[in-house]
Amino acid sequence: MKNYELVLSRVEADLAAGRLRLGERLPGERSLAEQLGISRPSVREAVRVLEAMGVVRTATGSGPEAGAVIVAEPASPLTALLRLHLATNHLPMGDIVQTRVLLESWAARQAADRFASSSGEDDLAGLGVAEGLLDRMDSPALSPEEFHLLDAEFHVAMAALAGNVLIAAVMSSLRTAIHGYVLAAVPNLPDWDATAVGLRAEHRAIVSAIREGKADEASRLVVDHIEGFYRAARL
Repeated sequence: MKNYELVLSRVEADLAAGRLRLGERLPGERSLAEQLGISRPSVREAVRVLEAMGVVRTATGSGPEAGAVIVAEPASPLTALLRLHLATNHLPMGDIVQTRVLLESWAARQAADRFASSSGEDDLAGLGVAEGLLDRMDSPALSPEEFHLLDAEFHVAMAALAGNVLIAAVMSSLRTAIHGYVLAAVPNLPDWDATAVGLRAEHRAIVSAIREGKADEASRLVVDHIEGFYRAARL
């Protein structure tokens, strides 16, 4: 195990045991180095890794805000990591589509259940974001690329309605891959204008099912929407 990994293991253990909590500071650099028998540069390296992972936030100086503070910001680092892996192009197209079906059908069901039980201001605001994207997609002047950029944003917004931070982060990281393979499929479509009309209608139907709390219908419509495009584009 590398020296900086000793610090990561120590922080993980302290968080799990409740010895460290959100808002608290890590022990000082010198203290950690002495406790673990490693150099202070190794501790600094570990803190940089923890900051990149969204576990701590650092500030220099000697005031009350100085040092490394435990925070909870996993979404952005996770999104960046998944995007890097997607950029390698080593993930099969079929796997990406299957992942979308699993995540988005579940998210649609959860979102509809939330609206069926009680829809708070955040839920209504989130649905408003999705509907706003659909309104922008109605413009006949949009190019296929502009349309699919909005399409990818719409699917991310819909996944966020489930209220699951991890699902939202994964969908956000998939946004680039979704846009890339969908745009690449446009030349395979016999009639893009007709396809765009159909996609708009499918989007509206999904939003309507969620707003009305129809969980089974929302989930089914999402599956049909994703797989239908996949088949039509012969991906």
